Amino acid sequence: MSRFPILTPEEAAAMVNHDETIGFSGFTPAGAAKVIPTALAARAEAEHEAGRPFKVGVITGASTGPSLDGALAKADAIKFRTPYQSDKDLRNSINAGKTHFFDMHLSLLPQYVRYGFLGQVDWAIVEAADVSVDGKVLLTTSVGAAPTFLSQAKKVLIEVNARHPKELLGFHDIYEPDSPPYRRPIPICNAEDRIGTQRVWVDSKKIMGIVQSNRPDEVKDFSPVTDVTTKIGQNVAEFLAGELKVGRIPKQFLPIQSGVGNVANAVLGAMGEHPEIPRFQMYSEVIQDAVIDLVKSDRCSFVSGVSLTVTDQVLQSIYDNLDYFRRRLMLRPQEIANNPEIVRRIGIISVNTALEADIFGNINSTHVLGQKMMNGIGGSGDFTRNAYISIFTCPSTAKDGKISAIVPMCSHMDHSEHSVQVLVTEHGIADLRGKDPRERATTIIENCVDPSYRDLMWTYFKLTENGHTPQTFRSAFAFHEAFLESGDMRNTRF
Repeated sequence: MSRFPILTPEEAAAMVNHDETIGFSGFTPAGAAKVIPTALAARAEAEHEAGRPFKVGVITGASTGPSLDGALAKADAIKFRTPYQSDKDLRNSINAGKTHFFDMHLSLLPQYVRYGFLGQVDWAIVEAADVSVDGKVLLTTSVGAAPTFLSQAKKVLIEVNARHPKELLGFHDIYEPDSPPYRRPIPICNAEDRIGTQRVWVDSKKIMGIVQSNRPDEVKDFSPVTDVTTKIGQNVAEFLAGELKVGRIPKQFLPIQSGVGNVANAVLGAMGEHPEIPRFQMYSEVIQDAVIDLVKSDRCSFVSGVSLTVTDQVLQSIYDNLDYFRRRLMLRPQEIANNPEIVRRIGIISVNTALEADIFGNINSTHVLGQKMMNGIGGSGDFTRNAYISIFTCPSTAKDGKISAIVPMCSHMDHSEHSVQVLVTEHGIADLRGKDPRERATTIIENCVDPSYRDLMWTYFKLTENGHTPQTFRSAFAFHEAFLESGDMRNTRF
């Protein structure tokens, strides 16, 4: 590391020019660059005060933390942003039309960068635990798209974060596929298969400097489980146990992919506690606290993911037992973790959370009332479309019952009925496999819709007798209109 200039965050930020594009490390706040983007935000504020423009294009693996997305958004320093975000200030900027945001499937982002579809990447700004003198970079708590940014960017800045030990060597499996027509099959048949290198190899001539850091990952605690999320988790576990019993899941079980948040935590907890579900593996994106609990209790034998999105206390427990977890945990690039080829091959059971579902099985993961971006599609589409069994979960209502999460027609569609096999709420399970639209609607209304909305939903369903899918355009968004007019979907009138 000594051959590279040691810079302050401000000196590093001064190298970046207005209108350049930066690929930042990070997949959630885990492994995200922190000190340079904070300095970059301060520089943007100073430039704006002086009457000069300063905005940069921001590409990351997924969401990041407040030191990156939040700081740059507050400074009005983001020209465009992709592929996913979850920061409140950035979300407000996007929905106000100040920041251009384009939502992408996470598996596609690295190859779009390599193909040149997003233009030239001027800088890669990446957090590392260590950098060798010949340019081999040891990443920290995530991989994301950092290997692609490091290979494709014209220039590189590295944040070496002392909070992460060099003994992380062995946790990462770095592999980038060739571009067509030279691409070959990705040789992964099991979650624990290792196919790449432990570090990212970078042309050392591109590394413009090293910035020292000691900032923790900015991972927040997830909301605690509730009676509703607990029941959703139990319903998912019961469904999977039933599939196992009738032989539609093999007796050794199949790898699990799980989304992020309190519902996902409840699902994983319920699976770990269910006596009929055997010890299983995970092939997923985000490894959160609940996953580490399953590994510690030996309910999960191995987990392959993209990021260690765990609280500080849990991360320290991993660092205190590196040898134990090195045999049970692996971090991969997102285009490998989310790759449709692998998802289909190894038979992943996907469990993701819906923002909104309709009675025909279409899913909205991204937009509130069809208009305001929440976070983005993330990797849910990568897994859902190719899963052995694709499951979506959601509480049946929100805002103290004023919003039904299940509506006649989704206000925005991210996953179509063709990809969604099972819908689960706290009220029950709708198995949609082998059902036509009318049968799907009947199953969802009977099993998943909250009782306070069930009569309204039956009224809508019976408005038309014609068509393969009985939609009525004049009333399809009546639930949404009632909420906009009165603040309560229960006031819907047909």
